[in-house]
Amino acid sequence: MRASFSYSSRKGARPMSAELNGKRVAFLVTDGFEQVELTGPREALEQSGAVVDILSDKEGTVRGWNHDQPADAFAVDATFESAHLDLYDALVLPGGVQNSDTIRLIPAAQKLVKSHDSAGKPLAVICHGSWLLVSCGLA
Repeated sequence: MRASFSYSSRKGARPMSAELNGKRVAFLVTDGFEQVELTGPREALEQSGAVVDILSDKEGTVRGWNHDQPADAFAVDATFESAHLDLYDALVLPGGVQNSDTIRLIPAAQKLVKSHDSAGKPLAVICHGSWLLVSCGLA
């Protein structure tokens, strides 16, 4: 995987890792998320120095999908209800039809996204992950 670069007219091009060291990013998912939409971005974020957590509607593990087939299970770091929003610098909302159709109806997930947006912090949304933004009235 190549290093990503960010540009600022003040500082010029620089490796993104300089900006992400020590930053915490949370992925909000339920069972049925599109696995590559978590694993690809998570790998890039971790290679750039970010600490990545998986938040879900339940403790234990959450299962990804590869299109229409069940895939790997991933450890959940915190539930939507127990997560401390002030710990996270950014949220990522992966897609996956099953995940997106479920998560958009979970009040605790909506609360996290709305609070994060109100705080002016970045939200990254992939594919069907935008359904949660619609349910929050943000899109």
